[in-house]
Amino acid sequence: MTTTSLTPTRDWWRIPQRYVPVLATLTLLLVMYAVGVSQYRAFSNVQVVFNVFIDNGFLLVVAVGMTFVILTGGIDLSVGSVVAMTAMMSASLLQGGMDPGAVLVIALLVGPTLGFLMGCVIHFFEIQPFIVTLAGMFFARGMCTFISKSSIPITDPFWTTMAQERIGDPKGNFVSISVLVAFVVVLIGAFVLAYTRLGRNVYALGGNQQSALLMGLPVGQTKIAVYAISGLCSAIGGILLSFYTLSGAPLIAVGMELDVIAAVVIGGTVLTGGSGYVFGTVLGVLVLGVIRTLITFDGSLNSWWTKIVIGGLLFAFILLQRLIGIRKK
Repeated sequence: MTTTSLTPTRDWWRIPQRYVPVLATLTLLLVMYAVGVSQYRAFSNVQVVFNVFIDNGFLLVVAVGMTFVILTGGIDLSVGSVVAMTAMMSASLLQGGMDPGAVLVIALLVGPTLGFLMGCVIHFFEIQPFIVTLAGMFFARGMCTFISKSSIPITDPFWTTMAQERIGDPKGNFVSISVLVAFVVVLIGAFVLAYTRLGRNVYALGGNQQSALLMGLPVGQTKIAVYAISGLCSAIGGILLSFYTLSGAPLIAVGMELDVIAAVVIGGTVLTGGSGYVFGTVLGVLVLGVIRTLITFDGSLNSWWTKIVIGGLLFAFILLQRLIGIRKK
């Protein structure tokens, strides 16, 4: 009688390396939340979690656009200034009596137009994205001051209604319209990256641009498209920020680009491109939000501790990405 031995799949339990940074972020988020619950009784309140989304809805939208850019191996330093410019432009036009619908259309066109132009310069003139988007950052921030040197309040009925609208449950927990918009942007971004040709081209371009060219992929179109997408997400983020603050100010969102990049990298997207997920970016934004919430609950720590902790986490996740890259080699 002969026996047939079936060889089981080896190392079936091992996690693919591309998922390790995202799982590390998820673990960190759960640990931080557990620490908050153990230290502060009110931290377990559902509304505290909802408030993290409410306070960071605009940041999440901008981070989705940045994910597309970093996946190609690029960078966009203009996002914070574009957010501010969109908010300032919206506030100024509304103050002038323009119809809110027209303001929304104009605001949503400005961001992707600037992103498209920066993408064209990066591709056709072969200039580093860092330099081009730095110029875009200065241009957008200068436009904010050109529009107004002081804060512009928003009193338009449509804007105030959108800002004050609450979607909740019978227990009194609620989220804002901005959170729903952010979720829609996340779902669309995840779908595009996972199931469309553009998404496959983005990953291919970030993996190896020369290989993508040899395969006949539209490298130039893809590169321009991701900066236009980042500009669109920044414009949406600017509108959501104007809902959140009901104003536009020339110095609003200063440094937001650094928070966005930190969230994307902490969420597991590799800075050199080719690996990362929108879901990881969501986790990265939540990590930043929970850090701020923990510091707020503590009450004795300066707000600058947020930057210190984020800097440490960013450094740790860059090292993790590097270690994974070395193991692959």
